[in-house]
Amino acid sequence: MASNPPGKCCTIGVKHEGEETGANIKVGKHDAYLATPDPSNAHKDTAILYLVDAFGIWANSKLMADQFAANGYLCLIVDLFNGDPAPTGPQGMPEGFDIMKWLNHGSTGDNPHTAEYVDVIVLDAIKWLQTEKGVKKLGSVGYCFGAKFVARHFASGISVGYMAHPSFVDEEELRGFKGPLSIAAAETDSIFPAKLRHRTEEILEEMKYPYQINLFSGVEHGFAVRADISQKHQKFAKEQAFYQAIQWFDTFLL
Repeated sequence: MASNPPGKCCTIGVKHEGEETGANIKVGKHDAYLATPDPSNAHKDTAILYLVDAFGIWANSKLMADQFAANGYLCLIVDLFNGDPAPTGPQGMPEGFDIMKWLNHGSTGDNPHTAEYVDVIVLDAIKWLQTEKGVKKLGSVGYCFGAKFVARHFASGISVGYMAHPSFVDEEELRGFKGPLSIAAAETDSIFPAKLRHRTEEILEEMKYPYQINLFSGVEHGFAVRADISQKHQKFAKEQAFYQAIQWFDTFLL
């Protein structure tokens, strides 16, 4: 295992504020959010597929997609949970929420969010970007839950990857990503602890593709999306993790 399954730390976070500039759309039957760059700085035939954490398409993910667009990248977020994101409260998910039950069965018991179901949604999103938007160069960002599907879909058309505080990624999936991969990690993270982070480094070194792992002190799992930006060190880490992704794509995707 390159990272552990999701846990309680995946359910905690702070909602950010700002004005969304993208559009709520449909990708086939799936809800989605599309952030489009200004034509004056848009990277031609290039896009980023944003693969979400358990909170799905919400204020924080939309605002981040808008920032990818501000940096020239068409950015698509697709609903990986078939209309059933994890419930959110002021500081994250409700107390006592069983994240593994939700992943395996969904909120209604008949809407699982396991790989065999999520893979289909990711494939639909990739195909839509290629056919409807003419995308030829595709990068992908995966946060927490979404990181697993960055790893799983190199062969489907994702050529450059970025993960932040990954969960549920196994070694075989990591080895399957045969291209440039950047990872942002938290100092305190039971899902991606030092032992598994070092194992990930060993695998990436063996594979000989460009890789990067940045470790941010004073933050926990989820910081790249759900940091408390009223706290200076959390705000710094969140912003630097975003710049890390932009620099990675600027270098290896364009």
